Amino acid sequence: MITDVATTAATTHESQVLPGIHTRLARRGLLPAEHLVDAGYTSLTHLEQAAHEHQVTVSGPLKSNPTRQHRRNKGFARDDFHIDSDRQQVTCPQEQVSAGWHGPYPTSSPTAAPLIVARFTKSQCRPCPARAQCTGTARTVGFPSREFRDLQLRVRAEQQTREWQARYAVRSGVGGTVNEFARGHGMCRCRNGGQGKAHIQHVLTAIAVDIERLSGLAPAEEAPTPRQPTAFQNYLDQREIPRLKSRQSPGS
Repeated sequence: MITDVATTAATTHESQVLPGIHTRLARRGLLPAEHLVDAGYTSLTHLEQAAHEHQVTVSGPLKSNPTRQHRRNKGFARDDFHIDSDRQQVTCPQEQVSAGWHGPYPTSSPTAAPLIVARFTKSQCRPCPARAQCTGTARTVGFPSREFRDLQLRVRAEQQTREWQARYAVRSGVGGTVNEFARGHGMCRCRNGGQGKAHIQHVLTAIAVDIERLSGLAPAEEAPTPRQPTAFQNYLDQREIPRLKSRQSPGS
């Protein structure tokens, strides 16, 4: 069942709508305990905000380390550095200790966690025999604060378990639903101009899809409970006035 529909401008990244979705679901008492999403929604800020504000666990593939060394599995990536938040020091794989600790600084992405930057001096990095294998970011290493880093490590470890993968497999049908909207109901083209009218089209289409799916469900084994007669129907029955067929309650 479709419980919320969000319509944004084409220039708005989909990840930015997640907090608003949780707020609307909370207002209607429809918040899930666990929200299964794709990798576009699993920023550390979203995970922390959903858990803190709504007690919702956002589950989805957390992006891996994007550095060149990590992708090629060659050289030193950020995870190879030891971070000591208490002493505000970072130790590189060659046992050099950082000379500066700065931040946290906001990033260019509104959904990314602020970064702390640790700096090493020229005298530490230039003579290093493993310089070619290092991060290549002007003697600096950027990483999220301890709270976000602990969350990142915990989530990445959890996603390697069979239990998490079995839970996330439930989301496998979402791609088919999106394809049904886009190809089966023409959602790639708005019938009217303006975001407000486009939102009405999206909502009405979602209602139609829900009705279509409900109509395809197998009938319940037990007969539905007859609807209680209205006050007007009771009035007619008390005076033994015949009711019109259209006014009779089901099963009467």
